[in-house]
Amino acid sequence: MTDNKKVINNSEESTEQVQPDDKIEEKKEKEEQKEKEYIVVNNSPSVGTVYYLAHSVIIAVVVIIILLTFFFRIVNVDGRSMMNTLLDGDKVIVTNFMYEPKNNDIVVISHAEEYDKPIIKRVIATEGQTLKIDFQNERVYVDGTLIDEPYVSSELKEGNTEIPEVIPEGKVFVMGDNRLDSLDSRYSEIGLIDTDNIIGKAQFVALPITRIQYLY
Repeated sequence: MTDNKKVINNSEESTEQVQPDDKIEEKKEKEEQKEKEYIVVNNSPSVGTVYYLAHSVIIAVVVIIILLTFFFRIVNVDGRSMMNTLLDGDKVIVTNFMYEPKNNDIVVISHAEEYDKPIIKRVIATEGQTLKIDFQNERVYVDGTLIDEPYVSSELKEGNTEIPEVIPEGKVFVMGDNRLDSLDSRYSEIGLIDTDNIIGKAQFVALPITRIQYLY
């Protein structure tokens, strides 16, 4: 009888010894599972700097794209037709948001009647206005009033097309400031300009640096 009791007691002691080990293992498994669920964050300063720079560059690119699409663009002047206001090679900032052409505006035109290249000219008269050009005396009248043109750099040369007395709806009449060497609305290749073909209004000369200026 004594032996049996000892065996039983030994068995119970063995059981009591195993239980703590099981609990320890179970605790370890729970801790390992929690560690797997944690998100590891890299706190390195260099990583933060790279992220900040990349974020800033992306925002800057988006802003530039929006500005160039809806507000302004940079156009290169090609030719001498706007001398001395604009020179060949000047880079001009052009605004185009909600723009409607007005007299005296310098505008960039995507294409003309028979001319596919973009051109830059000055608006002389808009739709509904009367226009008379006195080539002999080199004078331009809009709505019966002689317009002051201090920007003109040469004599007024007659073109090869008839100039309307009244500018039709949706059209503008344009000329270059270098009237002796400008292909503009006086010529059939250009003619009256459709307002839908006007890209925008030139505002500033941006480059070269020595030429930076507001145009009005």
